[in-house]
Amino acid sequence: MDKPYFLGIDTSNYTTSVAAYHPKSNAVCHSKRLLPVKKGELGLRQSDALFHHVRQLPEVMAEALAAEEGPLLAVCASDRPRSLPDSYMPCFLAGKMAGQASAMAAGVPFFAASHQNGHIAAALWSAGRLDLADKPFLAFHVSGGTFEVLRVEPDREQVFRPSIVAATADISAGQLIDRVGQMLGLGFPAGPQVEKLALAGRWEQKLRPAFRGRDCCLSGMENKAAQLLRDGTAPADLCRFVLETISAVLCRMAEEALAENGDLPLVFSGGVMSNSILKEHLSRRFSCSFGTPEFSADNAAGTAILGSLLWRRERGEG
Repeated sequence: MDKPYFLGIDTSNYTTSVAAYHPKSNAVCHSKRLLPVKKGELGLRQSDALFHHVRQLPEVMAEALAAEEGPLLAVCASDRPRSLPDSYMPCFLAGKMAGQASAMAAGVPFFAASHQNGHIAAALWSAGRLDLADKPFLAFHVSGGTFEVLRVEPDREQVFRPSIVAATADISAGQLIDRVGQMLGLGFPAGPQVEKLALAGRWEQKLRPAFRGRDCCLSGMENKAAQLLRDGTAPADLCRFVLETISAVLCRMAEEALAENGDLPLVFSGGVMSNSILKEHLSRRFSCSFGTPEFSADNAAGTAILGSLLWRRERGEG
């Protein structure tokens, strides 16, 4: 049976990911593997990340494509963090090279996309909102290395053209979570373990998140968390404090972005936004869309979907 698909590859600083997107059924088959991080460390050097991607890509690709019958229509790989001319991280070279080689071997087009646009596409697809690809909307990209509020406009050449409305002035929400996780002796990345503890914790004191204009400042919360831990705060309550703080920050930034940009659709993407506590708080306050947890963290599904949209536009079909 004819099952055409688009191949997506994403080699971020956290995960090796490969996905096949089937346009006829609007389904994704994918495989991904976290990069190995030694206990007590908070990530990898770029040279180490690139090395591990090269080692992991063949197995991850074999897993993702084991059941594919084809034909392959196009390949898309993330080649940079953001859709900016000077945006660059060496770890994306692994996926770009694998994608170009796969496309040349199959005789199909190759497209490059930003990691951020892949996150946005995965969130829209898994939330059932791919209709927004041709409309302006607001998107949060909240992950281990990024905390940005974006106004996203449709773009012929790269599908999305994000511009930053607000961001973090220091560390990201993911970095705050991982650093608190390190204080508690948790593994990396610490998000799922911090969430599990927080669900059993409580925090009822008033929160006063710090801002510099429209941008949030989270490093002070890291210092506050360290002080709370020294003062004997239970791990579950400490994790609840961290997530309640991030929730308060997200709510304020969403309110200001909507007030400034009008009542645009609001979408949350990135690994941090798979957190159930944050999703519950934001859903009560706003009409918004979330990527499913599986497609919020780093993944190649969005990259494959971007490949399908770019392929159609190249052929004059969309």
